[in-house]
Amino acid sequence: MEDSLTFYIISIFILLLFSAFFSACETGLTTASRAKIFRLKSEGNKRALAVSRLRDDKDKLLSTLLFGNNLVNIGASSLATAFSLSFFSEDGVLFATIIMTFTIVIFTEIMPKTYAFRNSEKIALAVAPIYLILIKIFSPIVNILQFIVDLAMIPFGIKKSNDDEFAGTEELRGAIEMHHDAGSVVKDERDMLDSILDLTETEVGEIMTHRQQFESINIEQPIEKIIEQICECVHTRIPFWKGEKDNIVGVLHMKDFFKAAQRIDRKIDIDDLKALLRNPWFIPETISLKNQLRSFLEHKSHFALVVDEYGVLQGLVTLEDVLEEIVGQIEDEHEITVRNVSKILKDGENAIIVDGTTTVRDVNRELDSNLPDDEASTIAGLIIHEAKNIPDVKQVFQFHGFRFEILAKKRNQITKIRISKVIELEEVTEGY
Repeated sequence: MEDSLTFYIISIFILLLFSAFFSACETGLTTASRAKIFRLKSEGNKRALAVSRLRDDKDKLLSTLLFGNNLVNIGASSLATAFSLSFFSEDGVLFATIIMTFTIVIFTEIMPKTYAFRNSEKIALAVAPIYLILIKIFSPIVNILQFIVDLAMIPFGIKKSNDDEFAGTEELRGAIEMHHDAGSVVKDERDMLDSILDLTETEVGEIMTHRQQFESINIEQPIEKIIEQICECVHTRIPFWKGEKDNIVGVLHMKDFFKAAQRIDRKIDIDDLKALLRNPWFIPETISLKNQLRSFLEHKSHFALVVDEYGVLQGLVTLEDVLEEIVGQIEDEHEITVRNVSKILKDGENAIIVDGTTTVRDVNRELDSNLPDDEASTIAGLIIHEAKNIPDVKQVFQFHGFRFEILAKKRNQITKIRISKVIELEEVTEGY
């Protein structure tokens, strides 16, 4: 009898240890930081490489974890039941059920999983080599079980997929937002990181300077008039057109102009000026900011002209425009002198006054809002899209939780808008 009692106790204890091991493995291997494991793997850590190999085949990993865990749990419960029956006859089943339930839940589920959750990378690196061996041992059974599961899911329209829904850009966005809410990332840093992730999705046409707004010079004017306009221009590069403004024939770099003015011992004539013009670089408005940034680096150029699908000039974009999408508005002393005011002005705690050409992205960044930019890239375009017409001055619209008041208009172009947050009744009465 004593030998039988010893056998049952030792066997149940060993199975419960295996159950705790499988529980810790499940939590450690599935919750370990992907970034930390990748960094360790890049440094040549073999255990991190084993963790990556296990997580690359998630179906087999989870199937082996669940199979091993259930196998030892059922085995321990069966032995406990047999032990109880031999000592307490039929009442032993009830005793075994109660005791094993509490034992398994507390000592083989909650405790090991809690520890593994708090030390996920440590557990994952420790058990990964052992688990690779277990997967090889259980692979014939696990493959059969996985095949049955895949067949059983077909009637429900669930197909096997290797895509990791938590990987990539959205996972990074979630991590940034989480750290911002926790206070470890300030708003400016969050906006900057989000903007870097948006470079792939944002097109050049959304940030370009429209053709009606950038400075250009008619090359058919008298040379004196051209030089006067060049000297008054505050930009480093100036487009030149001929015949009509859309017909850009070259781009003048101010450094080239002033170097030539110093080198030539006579007054610059029109032929000298034409020789200084660089060929214009045309790009499609649908190219992403990420690709355009790479193109700027490859071409060693900071300036490009944007055309639509028909080759019609739409505007221009510079390297500075792309960088401003990441770090915010960059203004030098010349821009401040010319514009005197920013495109976005604060008007109280929850309101701003903006130019109609201000991008929706800039407004979202300023108000910490989520106005859509799918249909229109500028705030004026968004209002026209929502209103379904061109509004008049003093007209007021309310959508997406904000109030839009038209302050100024030039012909059919909205030039000044006041945007304020709509304060709901619940917000006003909150705390009373």
